[in-house]
Amino acid sequence: MTTVYVFPGQGSQSIGMGINLFSRYPEYSSAASNILGYSIEELCTKDSNQQLNHTDFTQPALYTVNALSYLAKVEDSGITPDYVAGHSLGEYTALFAAEVFDFITGLKLVQKRGEIMAKAQGGGMAAIIGMEPSKIKDLLVSTGFDTIDIANFNSPSQTVISGLKQDITDVQEIFENAGVQMFVPLKVSGAFHSRYMKKAQDEFSEFLKTVLFKPPRITCIANYTAFAYTAEKTTEYLAQQISNSVRWVETIQLLKQKSDPVFEEVGPGKVLSKLITQIN
Repeated sequence: MTTVYVFPGQGSQSIGMGINLFSRYPEYSSAASNILGYSIEELCTKDSNQQLNHTDFTQPALYTVNALSYLAKVEDSGITPDYVAGHSLGEYTALFAAEVFDFITGLKLVQKRGEIMAKAQGGGMAAIIGMEPSKIKDLLVSTGFDTIDIANFNSPSQTVISGLKQDITDVQEIFENAGVQMFVPLKVSGAFHSRYMKKAQDEFSEFLKTVLFKPPRITCIANYTAFAYTAEKTTEYLAQQISNSVRWVETIQLLKQKSDPVFEEVGPGKVLSKLITQIN
């Protein structure tokens, strides 16, 4: 049996997440709060200031809860996974699990990533349900919307597109007329995982140069390539992830080729579990 732990990204956050973890791992909770300058426990469990869904707060919060969930999972089960993968932001917890960096380094990375991505304005994203990715690409090109990129290949029937806000608004009718099951605009301010994040990518690249990464102790599959991380490629892969597609379908298909794979989602929600079922 091959054990695979997968970690969710933005969209899986919810008030109350990690409620039993902060007291279990007070040293991590305290360290996170000191670095961030606010109570990570209050943000995740109460969200009194309604900040949890703001990108610059979501990313550190979800990374922390994912990381503590992983520590608890390993401690309770006694099982260290054979492979790890994370969806977008979740990839940072996967790299933490693989011991590419420690908890604090990962937190500082996602804090900076969230700050940079929060500055992105004028963009939009939408989830398209019920149309194959190849047909989505063809439709975008044939209708003159090749200004829109595919951000997430989530499953054979769920794809997320990303581009300028007005383009996302204008293309909705085209997809609905083409017979998609659902076209769901996402509540984001930026065109994440698209060409429009190149400036953010460049800024983050400079920050990444200040970090020393270790070779993965557990095989971690990269969003950018859908292949395993290597020590010399970590900086490049994390930078490229910001402006390139999350290749989740290929990631799961690669892991499905392993001997009797068992996937377990570690973190809040069951978004990835549902996508894996669709891919299967």
